[in-house]
Amino acid sequence: MATFGTLSDRLTETFRNLRKKGQLTPADVDGTVREIRRALLDADVALPVVKEFTAAVRERALGDEVNRALNPAQQVVQIVNDELVGILGGQQRRLQFAKNPPTVIMLAGLQGSGKTTFAGKLAKMLEKDGHTPLLVACDLQRPNAVNQLQVVAERAGAAIYAPEPGNGVGDPVKVARDGVAYATRQQHDIVIIDTAGRLGVDAELMRQAADIRTATQPDEVLFVIDAMIGQDAVNTAKAFQDGVDFTGVVLSKLDGDARGGAALSVASITGRPIIFASTGEGLDDVEPFHPDRMASRILDLGDILTLIEQAQSAFDEAEAMAVAEKLATETFTLEDFLQQMQQMKKMGSMKKMLGMLPGMGNMKQQLEDFDEREIDRTEAIIRSMTLGERRNPKILNGSRRLRIARGSGMTVTDVNQLVQRFDQAAKMMKTVARGGVPNIPGMGPVGGKPGASSKRGKQQKAKGSRSGNPAKRAAENAGVAEATAPTGSGFGLGGQAAPSEADLAELQKMLGRG
Repeated sequence: MATFGTLSDRLTETFRNLRKKGQLTPADVDGTVREIRRALLDADVALPVVKEFTAAVRERALGDEVNRALNPAQQVVQIVNDELVGILGGQQRRLQFAKNPPTVIMLAGLQGSGKTTFAGKLAKMLEKDGHTPLLVACDLQRPNAVNQLQVVAERAGAAIYAPEPGNGVGDPVKVARDGVAYATRQQHDIVIIDTAGRLGVDAELMRQAADIRTATQPDEVLFVIDAMIGQDAVNTAKAFQDGVDFTGVVLSKLDGDARGGAALSVASITGRPIIFASTGEGLDDVEPFHPDRMASRILDLGDILTLIEQAQSAFDEAEAMAVAEKLATETFTLEDFLQQMQQMKKMGSMKKMLGMLPGMGNMKQQLEDFDEREIDRTEAIIRSMTLGERRNPKILNGSRRLRIARGSGMTVTDVNQLVQRFDQAAKMMKTVARGGVPNIPGMGPVGGKPGASSKRGKQQKAKGSRSGNPAKRAAENAGVAEATAPTGSGFGLGGQAAPSEADLAELQKMLGRG
């Protein structure tokens, strides 16, 4: 994600240089640790955390586990990954619910940290899990804070308790206490209290937050912190921990261009786990925080598990089975293609999803150039077709294509390209549905069935050099071996090939215009 972009680049480059060495000396380890220290300090990670982290990495890197490893460089990367998971909190921590509802969740933090927006995100997330959350407006100081929470609650489809108009009017402690009582009467099983913030830490802010906590006895107190505030995150977190205390942390604005020091500092400094990460402005742009997955993203190892979870939540299993049946019987149409695109859009930003693939840190420019509006343009073209045209594109003659182009605001060339790409994609998917190996233009065969590799291996072996000169034959065979060697992720972990520029270009063509 964008917040860790610079740090990820620095660490990836450091480990890429390390891979070139077959055996690591103490000088190599010290040099690597020095580069890691500089990268962390440049990312605004707190100095005590940097010292502890680099000391642990150096001690383990000079130990027997690296000396005995078949690939010492990869072992050092694994050590850094393990230590990153440690400073990010170690194990994932979920919300703790009360034995007797309602569960009271109090949000605290500075003004502008994203508390109100996160309240709506949390309510929507909990509703998907079958809960009935109630938002309580206790920020009665900031202008229009109550109105903002009402708008957020309406967008999230959540109930709200807001008896006071705010703008300096009303007692927030009384509203919080009455809100919990109201939730009990109305049988809401979760109460989310949105409290006031300040531009900076002061005695009035802490007193009000402490009074609300005393009055409501919350089961969770979540400290919402802006991931973009850098080194000051440590001081702010300590102040809230001393003044109010909190049970967990929420990182907001992780989609920004900050250096990410807050995320790598707050859990280690406060000893409180990070529970949620907010990754955008939309109410769906929030996810449970997994320290191991975040460490993998920072090290450009990808986050396949989160990608799978998002796909499972967005795609309907019955529809997926129906599509598979249509592919197998060669009845997959543009109408089905439109439905699949709509389901993909439910997963969120394509750039974010592609960014979760291993090795994508080396293709940032290609990701930036990926135009997500092409999906909307493709959808507009298909929607401009009649039902018969979607089900049978072969009837699309010149006049029909001209009508579709005008209806979608595109050109006839765009319509022609879409039909051609759909034909290619349909052929590929039919091949996959039958258990075959598809050939993507410019990429060749993708994947393969078990047992099919031996023949290809023999064919590749037969293509070795037949030169009569032994030195020339050895050099040419070495070149063939190097060209066919399997590639890994950013610096050799994971064993997954990073998507090439051709892959991204082809994906762009399939989803939009070429």
